[in-house]
Amino acid sequence: MSLFLVRHGQASAGTDDYDRLSERGAVQARRLGDWLADTGHRFDSVIVGGMRRHRQTYDGIAAAFAARNLPLPAPDTDLGFAEFDHRAVFENFATAHSDHPAVVSSRTGGLPALGALVHAALGAWSEDRIADVPETWRVFGDRVAEASARLQAQPARSEVLVLSSGGVISRLAQQTLGASERTAVDLNLSLRNSGICTFHRRPYGLALDGWNALPHLHDARELWTYY
Repeated sequence: MSLFLVRHGQASAGTDDYDRLSERGAVQARRLGDWLADTGHRFDSVIVGGMRRHRQTYDGIAAAFAARNLPLPAPDTDLGFAEFDHRAVFENFATAHSDHPAVVSSRTGGLPALGALVHAALGAWSEDRIADVPETWRVFGDRVAEASARLQAQPARSEVLVLSSGGVISRLAQQTLGASERTAVDLNLSLRNSGICTFHRRPYGLALDGWNALPHLHDARELWTYY
């Protein structure tokens, strides 16, 4: 089994509705679809995590396949691949640690300061230092592990496309590699929008084959985004 886990195209950070693709995100999704179609990928199933940005990324890929009269399965929704409530994690961290340098800089630094805040908040969440969130770090990891088990129940020799988010993909990679919580946070922050991560099923579970690839954007550095 070959698994293609793709982080959604750029969402609308800094607006009143994050959960929708930006114009750049829509371009990323369509270019990803063009590359997948033109390089011979024919998926047996497609899974989306339930966010609108996941489905809109699928729509961009599907448009590319349709333009070539190529088949692409309709997506199945598995909420196990839905992202954690990042707003709750970041806001509760900022409230509890209002004097943290990352929190202070985020008030005036705009999107460039977001990376430091995300790193600090995820680190605190992974150490159970944030209260009043819908899911603890452990519960979120368990949800991802359960979704992974359902994924591995797919028929052998199948090619599966999963459209999800950075938190989910990084936790899956962490579990596959037996990596630390800190590594999971670093993996999360490394993921670019529409980046491709590939896994293969082995007798012992999943094995990581490729990480954060952007072959569809190799000639468009301006489309490389993280938020």
